[in-house]
Amino acid sequence: MTTETTPLRGRICLVAGATRGAGRAIAVQLGTAGATVYVTGRTTREKVSEVGRATETIEETAELVTAAGGEGIAVPTDHLDPEQVRALVERIDREQGRLDVLVNDVWGGEHLVTFGKKTWENDLAGGLRMLELGVRTHAITSHLAVPLLIRNPGGLVVEVTDGTAAYNGTHFRENLYYDLAKNAPIRMAFGLAKELAEYGGTAVVVTPGWLRSEQMLAGFGVTEENWRDATEKIPDFGVSESPVYVGRAVAALAADPDRHRWTGQSLSSAQLAGEYGFTDADGSRPDAWGFIVASETGKRNPEDYR
Repeated sequence: MTTETTPLRGRICLVAGATRGAGRAIAVQLGTAGATVYVTGRTTREKVSEVGRATETIEETAELVTAAGGEGIAVPTDHLDPEQVRALVERIDREQGRLDVLVNDVWGGEHLVTFGKKTWENDLAGGLRMLELGVRTHAITSHLAVPLLIRNPGGLVVEVTDGTAAYNGTHFRENLYYDLAKNAPIRMAFGLAKELAEYGGTAVVVTPGWLRSEQMLAGFGVTEENWRDATEKIPDFGVSESPVYVGRAVAALAADPDRHRWTGQSLSSAQLAGEYGFTDADGSRPDAWGFIVASETGKRNPEDYR
C-alpha cells in the first residue's frame, strides 16, 4: 500500500461511540486509510447497553477496522463517566503518545425519541437522558481528550450530529430534547474551532443525511441489500444513504492537509462528497438535506438527489 491509498498511516484516531451506525463506519473508513483507531462504546460481547442491540459490538468494529487495513483497538467506555474517559485518554497517551483525530459520535438515544407530543407531555426522565447522551458525553470527552490532541499541531475534532446548521437553525426537530441534543454539537464545533485555532487545530461538525443505520434498517424490516423495498411504502427513503458515506466524508477530511479551511463549519456528507469526489457504497452521491429542503417547496423525486 502507498501513502496515496493509506494517507492516514501513522495517525492515531479516537472514535467515541463506534459501536454501530455512523460511528462504526467512520472508524472503518479511517482504518481503510491506514489509521490506528481506538473505538469506544458500551456494548461489548459480554455486556449490552440500554440501546438493547447485542448484534453490534465495539470488538466487532475494531476487527472491521483492522480488516480494512488499519489497526482497530476496542476500549469499553461509558462517556458519561469522566473517570472511564480519563482512563481511555491516558491509555492512548501511554500506548501512542499522541492523538490526531477525535470523533465525537456518542449518542444511543434513538429509543427515547417520541414525536407528536409537546415538551410537557414528553417523559422528563427520557428527555433529560437524551441530553446526557447527546450533549454531556461530548463535553466530557472533549474536556479530557483535547489536551492530548493539541500536544501536536494539526489535530482534528469532528462532532457528529443530525442536521446541518442551516437546516436546524430554521427548523424545529419536533422534540425539544432531541432538538437540543442535535443542535449542541453544532455549537460545540463552533466553539472548539475558536479555542483550537492558536494550537493549529480544526473543529467541524458533520451530519449524514437519512442514514441507513442498523437500527433504521431493522425498523423498516429491510437489510442493506434490499433496502429499496422500503421505498414502496416510504418513497422518500430513496434518498437515504449508507453509513459508509459519512465514514468516507470524515476520512477525507482527516486526510486533507488543507482541512483547516472548514474549521467551525457545519458540513454534510453530500457536501463533502462534492468537494472530495467520493461516493456512497453503491457509487451514488445522495443529497438528503438538499432533497428535504427542496421538498418544502413542492414534490421532488428522491432519485433526482442521488
